[in-house]
Amino acid sequence: MEIIILILCAYLLGSIPSALWVGKLFYKTDVREHGSGNLGATNTFRVLGKAAGLVVTILDILKGTAAVLLPLLPVFAASEIHPLILGFCAVIGHIFPIFAGFKGGKAVATSGGVLLGYNWPIFIVVLLTFLLALKITKMVSLSSMIVAVVAFIYCIAYYVWSGDFSLMIIVGLMAIFIFYRHRANITRIKAGTEPKVKWL
Repeated sequence: MEIIILILCAYLLGSIPSALWVGKLFYKTDVREHGSGNLGATNTFRVLGKAAGLVVTILDILKGTAAVLLPLLPVFAASEIHPLILGFCAVIGHIFPIFAGFKGGKAVATSGGVLLGYNWPIFIVVLLTFLLALKITKMVSLSSMIVAVVAFIYCIAYYVWSGDFSLMIIVGLMAIFIFYRHRANITRIKAGTEPKVKWL
């Protein structure tokens, strides 16, 4: 029962639609009705601006981090569930949020938050890789997919060094989800019509 409660809590954390709530509460705007219609940080930047986009990015990251850290709460101290499983549940919640009709974002920030909570040095590598890729490509979508690949390769190497098989598998699954959620972006990238950021 405790494991079921933990999984449910992690999913509900991931289901918090940061972009939707920030947009409606502070801007009286439903981001689903503008831009790409996606409930993620990128569309928030596009529709509501830098401040809102940054807030949503941080909140989405923290959802993944909070899910990973749930077993540290005294009430769950006896739980034997792997924290990465909870992080992955938060990613599922972000993609299919119960609080937003099961239509959520692309889980890039939340996946990063999972890494932050579980192994922060990997998060730093991922963050720096994303910023560098974004600086070069000017495309958030392409940068996100590059990061997914780099993170997985890093975790393969980390597994060889540390034996952390769970991290390699969960990061691999998150990378698959990220690519799957960027299907339309891949088509636009190939066609040369993918939007580029103008502020970097």
